[in-house]
Amino acid sequence: MSQQSAATRIERDSMGEIEVPNRALWGAQTQRAIQNFAFSGRPMPPAFIRAVALIKACGAEANGALGLLTPEVALAIVNAAETIMHGQHGDQFPVDVYQTGSGTSTNMNVNEVIAHLATASLGQVVHPNDQVNLAQSSNDVIPTAIHVSTVLMLERDLLPALNDLELRIARRAGPLHDVVKTGRTHLMDATPIRMSQELGAWESQLAQARQRLEQTRMRLLAVAQGATAVGSGLNAPADFLPLFLAGLQRRTGLPFRAADNPFAALAGQETALELSGHLKVLAVVLMKIANDLRWMNSGPLAGLGEITLPALQPGSSIMPGKVNPVIPEAVAQIAAQVIGHDAAITVAAQSGNFQLNVMLPLLADNLLNALTLLTRACGALGHQAIDGFVVHTEHMRALVARNPVLVTALNPLIGYEAGAQIAKLALERGVAVREVAREMTDLPDSEIDRLLDPQVLADGGLAQDRAKPEDLGPES
Repeated sequence: MSQQSAATRIERDSMGEIEVPNRALWGAQTQRAIQNFAFSGRPMPPAFIRAVALIKACGAEANGALGLLTPEVALAIVNAAETIMHGQHGDQFPVDVYQTGSGTSTNMNVNEVIAHLATASLGQVVHPNDQVNLAQSSNDVIPTAIHVSTVLMLERDLLPALNDLELRIARRAGPLHDVVKTGRTHLMDATPIRMSQELGAWESQLAQARQRLEQTRMRLLAVAQGATAVGSGLNAPADFLPLFLAGLQRRTGLPFRAADNPFAALAGQETALELSGHLKVLAVVLMKIANDLRWMNSGPLAGLGEITLPALQPGSSIMPGKVNPVIPEAVAQIAAQVIGHDAAITVAAQSGNFQLNVMLPLLADNLLNALTLLTRACGALGHQAIDGFVVHTEHMRALVARNPVLVTALNPLIGYEAGAQIAKLALERGVAVREVAREMTDLPDSEIDRLLDPQVLADGGLAQDRAKPEDLGPES
């Protein structure tokens, strides 16, 4: 016996015989896919494989209940599928992401591994197509797996991580209510803002992103299973889908339901695209927060120097003592990648040709990668940046006191043009606005101090003072 034949076995499918490694749990169709799709060397995400295995377990239970599988075969399939669902045999799913657009190769990879495991445990042959794939098609399994895998990751990973980040920002914002800093528009000095208001805006942006994702979650719970090849449900008994859904609901604790239109569920991937769009929104929000943190941390001497982020590692291979905002930078890069994922998903979602979208593996891979990256980005930003940054209160107070834009509060009393002259002169002299205002207006000193109080300006100023100068009473 040759070394090659000792290392392989012969498997058969409808196209004939093919050599498969002896160590492999897969069969002929998976081996053909391995040989045909040698593109990225990157298999489908484990979360997706687990979702397909979950579908196989629910399908076997339904087929067993219908009497289409013997109880022994149904149980063997379920047991085999559950080992995959629990993370075993991860190296047995090598089919490249870039494969046939329906994901048939991945569906058959899972079918064949389950059939191999079930055959070994049962002591009789379990067929990957006739039994593991019974009442199913790749065309409904893969779209269903996209919804199941993404909603599970959304529910169990991203939404909790996002909520935790919101809470961490809120906890930092409260004690910073009395810290007033220079607001900035166009990266230029603007009127004052409380630091709690600035962080509160971050929290609100994240909350809105979370709410959008929660709304999409409801549509992800509608699945294509039962549509089989083109949407008509050919070869799936009428009672298969209700039994399948009951099993899926029981195993996940989520209210999965049948898609309103099974033909549309195969032909289009608008819900996946919607999810991607909202993931992009979250990415944009995270990039905004990351970049705000980077600017606030800039310095320590020649930048804004409003905060100091936790020092996590040396920042330069040549400049000793330099420390960089590494977590915000990493989060910004993740956000850029998720935006790129959305562009690819947009192209994939419009690739519904007649009765089937033919870029399903790309959709699944990019969605799950985006969910993973954003989950980790939220965690890192909260734990390694938000929790530990140090606020330089006195430095910000000094900058606010010299901010010439404070004169904006006097506009209702002295007019825009006079205010502009005061601001320019204060900037030229390098003195506080209130000093120039005392020279150039007839306003009492106490009124100037009251109107230009940064704490008051951060709350929108004094509405009752929007009156004409002659309406002002005598200085108290």
